[in-house]
This record gives sequence, C-alpha cells and structure tokens, in this order.
Amino acid sequence: MTRLALIMAMQVEAVPVIAALGATTVPPPTHLGPLPGRLYQSNRDGVDVTVAVNGIDSRHGVANIGTQPAALATWATALHIQPDLIVSIGAAGGWAGRGAAVGDLVVSDGPVVYHDRRIAMPRFDDYGVGFYPSLPANRLAAALDAKLGTVTTSNSLDETDDDRRMIAANGGDAKEMEAAAVAWVAEMFGIPFVAIKAITDLVDSPTATADQFDANLDIAAARLARAAQDLISFASATPLTDFGS
Repeated sequence: MTRLALIMAMQVEAVPVIAALGATTVPPPTHLGPLPGRLYQSNRDGVDVTVAVNGIDSRHGVANIGTQPAALATWATALHIQPDLIVSIGAAGGWAGRGAAVGDLVVSDGPVVYHDRRIAMPRFDDYGVGFYPSLPANRLAAALDAKLGTVTTSNSLDETDDDRRMIAANGGDAKEMEAAAVAWVAEMFGIPFVAIKAITDLVDSPTATADQFDANLDIAAARLARAAQDLISFASATPLTDFGS
C-alpha cells in the first residue's frame, strides 16, 4: 500500500485539502517530543495519506511558515509514518513574464533550490542553493493538469535584487517558503520527493505580494484540494517509478 505524506504550512490552505480527502485528526507522535502543528490521515483508493500542517506559533499567534517548521514537520512525519513519497504542497508566487497565472499548478521539475542562501565560499555556494532532487513527474503533472517548473525557496515573502539574480540563474517558476527544506529532509531519509504549488500571486505584478496572496488564497487552496485528490488517484494506479516518462 502506498503511503503519501503531504506537508503543508498554513491551516487555511490545508482545510480544503483535508476536507476533500475526508482526513481526520490523529494524535501527534509524542515520543518524538514537542512538535508544532497537527496530523490528519485518510485512506482513499488504497493509498494511506497523512497531511502534516505546521500549526500556529505559540508566541506570535501566526502560521508557522518558512523552512524551520517545514523541516521539523517533515522530519517527524518521515520518522512516524515512513512514507513512500513526501510532497510539499501549498501556495507560491509565479511570474507573468514566464507564463504564470493565478490558480496555475506547478509540479517541481528537476532540483528544488534556495534563492536566499548566499555563501561565497567553495562548495558552500552549492550547499547554499541546495539542488535537492525531485522525483521525475511529467506524467503526474499531466494527470494534475499542471505545469512543470523549478521551485525556489526563501524565508521572505518579498525578494531582493540578489534574490532575483539567483532566481533568474536557476530558472525559477514557483517562489515559496518551504519546499527546499522539505526536500532536504526527504533526501536525508532517502524518500522520493515532489513539490506541488498553486500560484497565488504574480511576483512581477505592480500589486503588493501580500495583497495578491490575501485576495487569491481561496483560489489556490481550492486548486490544491483538487490536486490532492488527483494525486491520490494517480498514485493508486501508478508506481512511483512511473511518475515520470
């Protein structure tokens, strides 16, 4: 039986996914110590699905977005569930100049990278970018009616000129805040990884990113809910080795 782990940052983007999958809350793995977030589980079409949501920061009262909670949630889920595939699924920015539109779905194509870790020392420069492997997934992308693209990660909602240069150098198509951390942990465990991102905002739009995100999050969350259902249908009939061509 295939086991999928879906790692999500924000409860608001996860709620439609959880509802679409009919997932229910399960107790956290207390033997691993204190962890942020919640786990939800479902079985559909012979696929065991765990949705790990990063939860709310206890001091600031906001969603645990960014790479630290994503890495911790992925590590705990990998130990507890031992999934066959880890998926970073959530919202992202895109570029109209690269053909993106709000509501588009992007599946990671090739390595997932960072665009804000600049370490100008031999070998550390590549370490900073990461280049974490992603499962070849062109058949999956077709099944989800998604585009293939490079997913690029940072811990900031906006971008600096240096970020832009790194994004351009790596051909970024979806800009977000968790996937590279999730992919790093997946690689550590030797578990295949893929990212599935719905576009909420256009980075090259004159409208502020935060305003676009707030206005379009419901659109992206609904797209992610459909994608999660299609992912499970595809995984139930397709070995991981056949997700690509």
